[in-house]
Amino acid sequence: MVQNRFVGTWRLVSFELKDVNGEVTYPYGKDTIGYLMYAEDGYMSTVIMTARRPKFSSADFLGGSTQEKAKAMETYISYCGSYEIKDKKVIHHVKASLFPNWVGTKQERFFEFTENYLLLTTPSFKVSDKRLTGHLIWER
Repeated sequence: MVQNRFVGTWRLVSFELKDVNGEVTYPYGKDTIGYLMYAEDGYMSTVIMTARRPKFSSADFLGGSTQEKAKAMETYISYCGSYEIKDKKVIHHVKASLFPNWVGTKQERFFEFTENYLLLTTPSFKVSDKRLTGHLIWER
């Protein structure tokens, strides 16, 4: 039986977006916090957020002003679902996500393992008028 190198918990080291000219931006800051978990049963889950996110003025879990809720959405992403490995891609079949448009989609990531690191790269995608590629480095 071949060991699945994905299985386990990974901590985010770096999350960069690169445009076609090589310009790098950090969508959640250089000190982004994130975890990625792959289970043996074929399911995965990930969360990524800006460090030191602003707290709501209320302790009510369902409370918060419209501005507070918008800022919380802008500084956090998560999704989960099943996954499969095909060639040099891991494909996440999204079942639940903070970003509703991802539910029911496939999020493909090119992967590479080096020592205790997992490098994931997204296919290029368009944001506003820019073509970007995501580069995430995870450490076991």
